[in-house]
Amino acid sequence: MLLRSAPRRLHHLRPRHIRVLSTAAAAAALAAPPPVPTEWTEAPVSSVRAATADASLFHVSLDLSSNGDLLASHVAAGQFLPFRLPAATYPIFLAISSPPPASSGLVGNCFDFLVKRLPGTPSARLCDLRPGDLVHVGGSVVGHGFEVGRIADARDVLVFATGSGISPIRSLIESGFGENKNIDVSLFYGVRNLQRMAYQERFSNWESRGIKIIPVLSRPDDQWTGEQGYVQNAFSRMKKVVNPSSMGAILCGHKQMSEEITRALVADGMPKDRILTNF
Repeated sequence: MLLRSAPRRLHHLRPRHIRVLSTAAAAAALAAPPPVPTEWTEAPVSSVRAATADASLFHVSLDLSSNGDLLASHVAAGQFLPFRLPAATYPIFLAISSPPPASSGLVGNCFDFLVKRLPGTPSARLCDLRPGDLVHVGGSVVGHGFEVGRIADARDVLVFATGSGISPIRSLIESGFGENKNIDVSLFYGVRNLQRMAYQERFSNWESRGIKIIPVLSRPDDQWTGEQGYVQNAFSRMKKVVNPSSMGAILCGHKQMSEEITRALVADGMPKDRILTNF
């Protein structure tokens, strides 16, 4: 990476409110918004590139080689990093898509994010940055992430993600979840079409880790022969909740999807404490 000799610094307004803008769940707000960080730091952008064919999602990475404490605070898939961005009067919280350093077994110095590029929103500003630009971020990550210990005894785990909600699911998978041969993990991943589906280049790796991937397209082209409609509809057609006490579920994405899947699982006997979200 070649940084410019005089990186641009981004100027920010003082936050007066908190808004949760998770690219991991664009339509879902945190149940209890995290407090505004009392400590902030600067980090340079290391890369920005389109994550989908239609450029509706972007990969954004931050170089944290000079922020060891911040790196070390990422201990669970599904955690968030607060950002202070131009044109935003409050922090936004983005889910980290890279796996926690300790769990991945890799020596890394970056946080990756999957950012939804909605014109006019603070998060879209991230997609316009260049390597070397500096952003203000919280001094540590926030949230508990996916509390997978609650389903540690599960034999079957159903994972549901829509849109940019796949971001923390990548973190979960690449942190080693599902590699236990005593567990079957099925990922229902819903988007509008293949042009909006991120991480397709990672699917082979995920499958080698034991993840069964079920893409679901709501508006496919005529060549698509896989599942169609919404994730909750595809699950309803394929539903196989045999022994709820030995199963678990992980949800991240649109609010309607999360609510409908939760209702269906609870109706089939799955306890709510075995249905995980990262908020």
